[in-house]
Amino acid sequence: MSISKSILPIIIISQFCCTSMWFASNGVMTDLVTSFNLEDIALGYLTSAVQFGFIIGTLVFALFTIADRFSPSKVFFFCAILGAFFNLGLIFENQTFFTLISLRFSTGFFLAGIYPVGMKIATDYYQKGLGKSLGYLVGALVLGTALPHLLKDIMQGYPWKNILILISILASFGGIIMLIFVPNGPYRTAGTKLDITICFSIFKNLNFRKAAFGYFGHMWELYTFWAFVPILLKTYNDIHTEVQFNIPLLSFFIIAIGGISCVIGGYLAERFGTRNIAFMALLLSCICCLISPLMFQLNNKNLFILFLLFWGVFVIADSPLFSTLVAQNAPSKSKGTALTIVNCVGYTITIISIQLISSLTNITNSNLIYLVLAIGPILGLIAIRKKQIIN
Repeated sequence: MSISKSILPIIIISQFCCTSMWFASNGVMTDLVTSFNLEDIALGYLTSAVQFGFIIGTLVFALFTIADRFSPSKVFFFCAILGAFFNLGLIFENQTFFTLISLRFSTGFFLAGIYPVGMKIATDYYQKGLGKSLGYLVGALVLGTALPHLLKDIMQGYPWKNILILISILASFGGIIMLIFVPNGPYRTAGTKLDITICFSIFKNLNFRKAAFGYFGHMWELYTFWAFVPILLKTYNDIHTEVQFNIPLLSFFIIAIGGISCVIGGYLAERFGTRNIAFMALLLSCICCLISPLMFQLNNKNLFILFLLFWGVFVIADSPLFSTLVAQNAPSKSKGTALTIVNCVGYTITIISIQLISSLTNITNSNLIYLVLAIGPILGLIAIRKKQIIN
């Protein structure tokens, strides 16, 4: 079956453009805090608001099996436009903490029709080499997530609102090209009826459950690490006062480098097995969690940055691999719903992790708090330690 070579690049570009909304507020966090008189703890709450909106969105999408019953490209388009609209709302004056939280929640809600639906579209086009395709797709998510930090560095001489305007324009563009250039895929099996029991019945499959639990462990660490990259860099600055980092630019590279590992991981999975590469990536990121408190004592700033880059590589490398395992072990008519509900649970876990670490930073100055991030990877490794899972 011949598939246009332009399909995957278009899906990747669309995903990149739209997921730039995810950490849009993090890229301009200091400006939001100053402009609207927020407290420093706002970082955790605004990040969690996006996650919570995404969770509610994925729950709604999964319960009503939207990605399986309707054209995924159209769902992607409408969610991109609406997400861009709510992201743009941050630029208006007289915001309160409640309105900011509401806008970020709404953006997160419509991201539920972008990230998992984008993966669903990929599964509709690619059965052979799915891991490689999802590697590119999650790589686009990583770059989109890191983009606000880069824009913050590049556009230092411009008003911070311009960054949010540009991100909303990008998201709208991503939705439009998905609608125009990516029709329903040749392997799409449309769901014909509403079946809310799917969200629960798919977990009866042992292999699916193992893949999902591995993903959940990975998610405990991922977004908390990404959200706290600027804090990790600032903490090192505070300990080593002679050091001054360009925090926005470094944050971009530390997050964005994971996009490369997602792609490489997809190729390695074809040769060595999806489960094996996912296990190794999760193990290495777990080790990073465990040794992270020691890294702040390094007197060499370059070694500290290399450590964070290494962590940035492996903290996300397993994500497309777990999504591949989830898709491979889900019923063909329910793959969109399966990916969505797993995302829903995974992002619920990120809220708990982000809020826990945020609370601990207010209780203690000890960097031992980052050991908590190892809990998820350890449990994920236990879930996928046996090889019975489809590879």
